[in-house]
Amino acid sequence: METHLSEGFFLLSETDKTLSLHWKSGSLKYSDFRLMAEGGTAKLYTCFDENLRRKVVYKTLHDHLKNSPIETHRFLREARVTANIAHPGTLPVYELGRDRNGSLFFTMKHINGRDLRSIILSLDQEDIRTKQLFPLSVLIDILIQVCQTVAHAHQRGVVHRDLKPANILTGEFGETYVIDWGLAKVWGENDISTSSDTEHLINTTLTPVGRRYGTPLYTAPELIRGDKFIDGRVDVFCLGNVLFEILTHKQLLHGETVKQIRQSLLENPLPKPSQVAPNRLIPTELEHICCRALQRKVEDRFDSVQSLLVALLDYRSKSGQTV
Repeated sequence: METHLSEGFFLLSETDKTLSLHWKSGSLKYSDFRLMAEGGTAKLYTCFDENLRRKVVYKTLHDHLKNSPIETHRFLREARVTANIAHPGTLPVYELGRDRNGSLFFTMKHINGRDLRSIILSLDQEDIRTKQLFPLSVLIDILIQVCQTVAHAHQRGVVHRDLKPANILTGEFGETYVIDWGLAKVWGENDISTSSDTEHLINTTLTPVGRRYGTPLYTAPELIRGDKFIDGRVDVFCLGNVLFEILTHKQLLHGETVKQIRQSLLENPLPKPSQVAPNRLIPTELEHICCRALQRKVEDRFDSVQSLLVALLDYRSKSGQTV
């Protein structure tokens, strides 16, 4: 059985392999496709780059959406935003192109690790190994890395708008990545996720079949209301939601339909972490940070992700945490 670089140690037979005079380019150089994940709009595969001899992630739209103007617009935006943010907390994008059938694809770095959603679910189930690997101090460091990435994106004029535990990856050596920039708002461009697009967001179900435009359980009040103007404080709210789950191992919002979630988000009092998880020893300062980030009124939140980051760093400094 052939052993590739990405599966273990570097092998001389791989690093020094001759590149054929008639080498393959574009999608033709990828082989050994294996389905990794499938969402409402796209599929991700792991595959092998025959030229560079490494495993990569290959993303492409579902066949029935490959000619959709909105979905192709988002797909291209995700690839280019991810590539151009160029931060240690975003996945390097290797290539953008079309396959032999004309379908868009882009490839990016493959990560051996877990997303934060799976980690939190395991913690909620009292998995001993996960509790050892991911105590609160480590989870806060993951969130700090996320804030650093998002703050950098904001400086580049990009607002993520879909931050949630499932879009946060942590690698086997503690590196953390923010993924899925397909709903990002880019300053200076017409916003493709307003008006009718907002209707898609608020009319979707929790377990939809087909297209998905964000996750209602992790949205911000101004997004679910369909406000015409949004800024980086949308991401502040979403990061507060992530912090809530880190502290409680429970979701902030509940409901079987978007109508119920909308009521929970816009009308019902949002609970404090200590109310949801009274048996957990939740640090008071972290609860205050969480509650401030989760204020319904935009002006009552941290004024930026950078301010939220400073508060988390201050907490870590006072608590004696180290990176």
